This record gives sequence, structure tokens and C-alpha cells, in this order.
Amino acid sequence: MQYLYTFLTGGIICVIAQVLINKANIMPAKLLTGYVVIGAILSAIGLYYPIVEFGGCGATIPLTGFGHALAQGVIKEIDEEGMLGILTGGLKAVAGGVSVVVFFSFLYALICNAKTKE
Repeated sequence: MQYLYTFLTGGIICVIAQVLINKANIMPAKLLTGYVVIGAILSAIGLYYPIVEFGGCGATIPLTGFGHALAQGVIKEIDEEGMLGILTGGLKAVAGGVSVVVFFSFLYALICNAKTKE
């Protein structure tokens, strides 16, 4: 049953994004950054954690989950380190994911040959 909940949660998040792109003419870059901010805000006020509990990876993999991870990292670091946690908490929480993205982006750039438009 958890697979169904995961699929539904991730699907609903993606459907909302697709409807916003198609009907409201929101640019994808604005939508992506908006999803991160919405995830952080919902996490900070305690509304995103129940979604994660219900949907599992369906809620943590999309960009709203990235915002959730940033916010939770900041909250944890503020509790442990004080106000310095505002600057370091988010980076500590998502360092592994960002490192993987940078590594595979670099690997892709080495393998693929960029072509200029003429």
C-alpha cells in the first residue's frame, strides 16, 4: 500500500506543477524555485512532515522535498549551534545530494560534446 501512497503523493505534486505550467503560463524556472520555497515554508510551519509520513519518497524526491530538507537542516542546526545554524544547517542537510548532482553534471559534460547554434 505504501507504493500506492508514494505514487499518488508524487503524482499529485507533479500534476499541480504541470497544470500551473500549462494553464497559468508559469515559467518552469519560477515553478522550480517556487516549489523549493513552498516546501521550506510548509516544513517550517509543520505541514510538510505529515505529507512525508504519508507519501514517503513521493514527497521527499520532488523539489518540495528539497525545500523541506533545507528547512529541517536549518531548524536542527539552530537547535544545536544557535544562530550560526541559519547559514550552515541547510548546506549540511543537502550536501550529499548537491555533491552527487555536481559530480554527475561534470561527468555528463565530459562525455557529451556541446554544439553551438549556427
